Amino acid sequence: MAARVLVLDLDGTLVDTVPDLAAALNRLMAARDLPLFDYPSTAAMVGDGVAKLVERAFAARGRTPDATAIAEFSADYAAHAAVESCLFPGVGTVLRDLVAEGWRLAVCTNKPEGAARTLLDALGLSPLLHAVGGGDSFPVRKPDPAHLLATLTAAGGEPNRSVMAGDHANDVQAALGAGLPCIFAAWGYGPPAMARGAVATAGTVAEMADIARRLLPA
Repeated sequence: MAARVLVLDLDGTLVDTVPDLAAALNRLMAARDLPLFDYPSTAAMVGDGVAKLVERAFAARGRTPDATAIAEFSADYAAHAAVESCLFPGVGTVLRDLVAEGWRLAVCTNKPEGAARTLLDALGLSPLLHAVGGGDSFPVRKPDPAHLLATLTAAGGEPNRSVMAGDHANDVQAALGAGLPCIFAAWGYGPPAMARGAVATAGTVAEMADIARRLLPA
């Protein structure tokens, strides 16, 4: 029988990345004499990758990104992705417990793969993972289910023995399209309305793991 696989979103599910995203975004804004963003407003724009984040930030200031804005933000953020970002409570312990139980873990994120790996390395999660599928790892990204399926294949998993967990509608839609149950991470950035279609909502990382165990018994 194939190993059980838990595929996890990154931003807002495993790691609170908003502090470093906001810092890089505000450096971009400051360089253009535009007003800065606070934590809640940055969190509300996260989930669809770097380009969309920059586009939304400029739109919020009544502007469109200039020719160098996205590349400038990407380079800045990649160099400072793990300055203030931190694991959500319980992530390290819960993931180590799952690995000890025989689960395979993978990350499927719309964040560029390089920045994702830098962050995962810095926070000590990389050794626990069988695969990382970034927003630029494949021709498509979430909510396209092919992004999730490609990440799952890289982890050596099969859809009928896998679960997705994430805090965004993109995670739920990707899972539905790929034929995986999705657990909505209520501690993350997405509002409750984004849980529509998820099989369950978890309030903590530990609760997420317990739901995954019930969905896929050993």
